[in-house]
Amino acid sequence: MLKKKWGQHLLVSSGVLDRLVELAEIKEEVVVEIGPGTGNLTKRLLNTPLKRLYLLEIDPEMVEKLKVSLNDPRVVIFQTDATTFDFNTLNEKELKLIGNLPYNVASLIIENTIYHKHLIYQAFYMVQKEVAERLIQQKSWLSVFVNTFYQLEYLMSIPPRFFVPPPKVNSAYLKFTRKNFDEIKDLKRYKSFLVQIFSQKRKMLKHKVPPEILEKASILPQKRVEELNLLDFITLYQIWVQ
Repeated sequence: MLKKKWGQHLLVSSGVLDRLVELAEIKEEVVVEIGPGTGNLTKRLLNTPLKRLYLLEIDPEMVEKLKVSLNDPRVVIFQTDATTFDFNTLNEKELKLIGNLPYNVASLIIENTIYHKHLIYQAFYMVQKEVAERLIQQKSWLSVFVNTFYQLEYLMSIPPRFFVPPPKVNSAYLKFTRKNFDEIKDLKRYKSFLVQIFSQKRKMLKHKVPPEILEKASILPQKRVEELNLLDFITLYQIWVQ
């Protein structure tokens, strides 16, 4: 029984499921699936040469069903919340994540992915199409946070008819590939800076950032946050914390 509180929409199209796995290009590596549900995607993942498959599922009923339906020594199941899960506890060096993210917590799972970027070199996430577009356009603190550390690629759109129950919106499949960028160490502090600078978007930057910082960053004080590019945010932050 699907539960509304966890935003569960199961992808049931075999063609789309096959394509998701194909696009993830899974090699002999360690994979984590977020929200496996009834195991539709999981069973296809087990047909790839992966070394180990960790399943993170919050619903205890689903966990029990997965334990019964999956008989593969490579599978390890956790009943846990992926928004707060500590991926360090897996004791793995590199992880590839995949999942049809529950709509109501997708942004929290993405944020948690960034906090574990030292482990997660790639992620393939299905989210609301509107969320995917906003992430790529860098129009929110989260999108800048993500794009600082990961290259995003929009892989495909998925209409509601392929899900049970059908969501009210289209979905999108995104590929996150970690960048070779390690100049920002304190991720929580960087997040706080971005949240602050994105608050009251219509305000000019001179009302939010000290003038000497804007001058050092060569950014005009009358600009607004949506006029900045990724490099502007990184430069501003680095001067801000000096």
